[in-house]
Amino acid sequence: MKDDKQSDLPIGVFDSGVGGLTVLKAIQEALPNENLIYLGDTARLPYGTKSPVSIERYAIQAAAKLQEQGIKLLVVACNTASAVALDSLREAMAPLPVVGVVEPGATAAVAAHPGGRHLVLATEATARLGAYSRAITALDPQAVVREKACEMLVSLAEEGWSDGDIARRIVRRYLDEADGHDPDTIILGCTHFPLLKDTIQGVADAGVTIVDSASTAAEAVCDALIENSLMRDRDQPAQLRLLATDGATRFARVGGQFLGHDLSYKDVELVDL
Repeated sequence: MKDDKQSDLPIGVFDSGVGGLTVLKAIQEALPNENLIYLGDTARLPYGTKSPVSIERYAIQAAAKLQEQGIKLLVVACNTASAVALDSLREAMAPLPVVGVVEPGATAAVAAHPGGRHLVLATEATARLGAYSRAITALDPQAVVREKACEMLVSLAEEGWSDGDIARRIVRRYLDEADGHDPDTIILGCTHFPLLKDTIQGVADAGVTIVDSASTAAEAVCDALIENSLMRDRDQPAQLRLLATDGATRFARVGGQFLGHDLSYKDVELVDL
């Protein structure tokens, strides 16, 4: 039987910074009735330069902070944390459902092109961890996967330079460096990269499928809510809270670009983990 009090609780979303706001935005668009609370661990970003032990510890601390606020489902909107700590988070948060960003993206890529060639555009840390390669080949042993570190795309997204000649030239350079792979899909393996989706699609060869980790994660969240009878169906407007561990002003400036509307530092609550 559905528990209305439980279904009214927010979905918790965390990332090491603001990039996970693309996932939050996709969830808002797919599930406009859902309350949401987002935590950016901006005091300790980026997670990718840390050891796996530290990444796991930070991720568990961030998840515990959200659990203190009262949540019904956790979204790990960080590719590095999803790659390193997802199993530990599921164990620590049980029976709370936990959704990462790697598995949904891998599943969508394999569904789009079974036995295909997949190019993952990611940060250096995510590419080094090889999480998408493992996830895709576990689903489809015939698949061929290449992971390409594209650090400058993070800067483009944060500066708001998601289109125009500079963005196209940089995307073209990265795709040219992967020349010879001839992918069937390009997976946006960093939560910043959905801001560059149209530019990447325009530069890529015709017929290449772009797999957006934000939208695929939102679909996985929807499935998890239905499976656990947690979908909110009240008429009251949904609420959003934004938490950060440092730099409310910068969080608001950059985060507004990711959400598509202006934010003030007053919209961001600073918390300690």
